[in-house]
Amino acid sequence: MEEIELTYLVKKLPAGVKSSPYKEVLDIYIPNAAGHATLRIRKAGEKYWITKKEPIHKADSSHQLENTISLTAEEFGELSRLEGMRIKKKRYYYAENGINYEVDIFQDRLSGLVIVDVEFDSLEKKAAFRPPTWCLAEVTQEKFLAGGMLCGKIEYADIEPQLRKFGYNKINE
Repeated sequence: MEEIELTYLVKKLPAGVKSSPYKEVLDIYIPNAAGHATLRIRKAGEKYWITKKEPIHKADSSHQLENTISLTAEEFGELSRLEGMRIKKKRYYYAENGINYEVDIFQDRLSGLVIVDVEFDSLEKKAAFRPPTWCLAEVTQEKFLAGGMLCGKIEYADIEPQLRKFGYNKINE
């Protein structure tokens, strides 16, 4: 399946996001390496799956080929024993002006980082999109914010210098 999405740093949490539906997400990226892992197992609420995502065009992270297989809780349990890099977040499903946003509030060692993904069903809709004022900067092409890279960070301070270049300020829940 093709995925077309843009990613933004959040300037401030939009009003109402915390009252939106959300799931606690655990991502485990495999292999446990310092590079950008593209294979991920995920637990989101009571759903489980394994996903491999890779850019269709190497220079464009907004357009990816995504292969996903549903897993049972038992399968996820077995796979989660592998030594992979882990990351936890709360994903809020927030809608505003007819647009659906996935607002990720990172937990634990990356607490303070909030990003939002917006998915599109065509390249034309992606090109026409204008972010709301609560978005700070588009960071779709920034490799340091890709899940497979973030999970290898020890703490928020590891990415803070790169975030400062965008004028990002840590957001406390």
